Amino acid sequence: MPQPTSYDAVCRAAGLIDRPGRALLAVTGRDRAGYLQGLLSNDILALAPGTGCYATHLTPQGRMITDMSVLAFDDRILVDLPERTVEPVRVRWLQIIFSEDVQIEALEAWRSLGLHGPTSGAVLASVLSGVAEARLNRLAEYQHVELELTGAPVVVSGSGETGRRGFILYGSAGTIDRLRRALTEQGVPSVGPDVADLLRIEAGRPAFGVDMNEETIPLEAGLEDRAISLTKGCYVGQEVIIRVLHRGQGRVARRLVGLAIDAPPGGEASVGDAVEVDGVRIGTLTSAAVSPRHGPIALGYLQRAFTEPGTEVDVVTGGAEVRGRVSRVPFGP
Repeated sequence: MPQPTSYDAVCRAAGLIDRPGRALLAVTGRDRAGYLQGLLSNDILALAPGTGCYATHLTPQGRMITDMSVLAFDDRILVDLPERTVEPVRVRWLQIIFSEDVQIEALEAWRSLGLHGPTSGAVLASVLSGVAEARLNRLAEYQHVELELTGAPVVVSGSGETGRRGFILYGSAGTIDRLRRALTEQGVPSVGPDVADLLRIEAGRPAFGVDMNEETIPLEAGLEDRAISLTKGCYVGQEVIIRVLHRGQGRVARRLVGLAIDAPPGGEASVGDAVEVDGVRIGTLTSAAVSPRHGPIALGYLQRAFTEPGTEVDVVTGGAEVRGRVSRVPFGP
């Protein structure tokens, strides 16, 4: 079980979370928004500068190529996506530019850093130039501002990925390193990957490559409210999504849920553990952790008939069966 020190910092104050598995694309040119509108599942044309959204890029069969955060600026769109997908996506997008005025560049020199917790706005305002805490705290998720750290540009975007107030900070590698040092000098601790993953699971946020992959339909992962616009025009994979939503009333064969698990003291469930009802396998865990607040918790896919919150299940872990219950996510306060 992870030590609670940095976990408590994010719950009560602020903590720094590294993002080593993330990468950035810059999309420029006068046709950039319309071009991405035809590729992504959310409404890119609706984004005013300073706003953004969460989106997915799908195959024609409606399965995920990747997920991403999309941030709109006056002169460009920044796309924050898993590092494992950035180069295939960049190549794929370049191949389908025809007459559009669009340029796509991998920002290899840029990095990002997470700052999360209820005092994150105050501590960030103390190290960046010309910004008030109140302005930062008004940033909704994916809303962003361009600021400076001793003359170097920093993009600050609102984030809800831990279920608490937070920010994603973007800039050159050197700028992010200096920003990290400045925040550390203000007493902000670093959060290790195990605690960061725990916070993500508590917030009920699936991770691509962990809870979602190239076989996942976004509706299975519960992304319809965050990643899919029902009012925009056509995009790749839309036909499958609309067919499921309209003709199938949104029903999919399996769905990602949260699970609260009655593991014994010192025990916890593991990724890949089977979930059963009356000895019949009805699902699999994809993420698991032990929360100081909630005990053993997990995310996993269950057959549609067993996804109602409160449904009792058995989790087969370490050769033994332990009881579990389907839980709403985010997990309780």
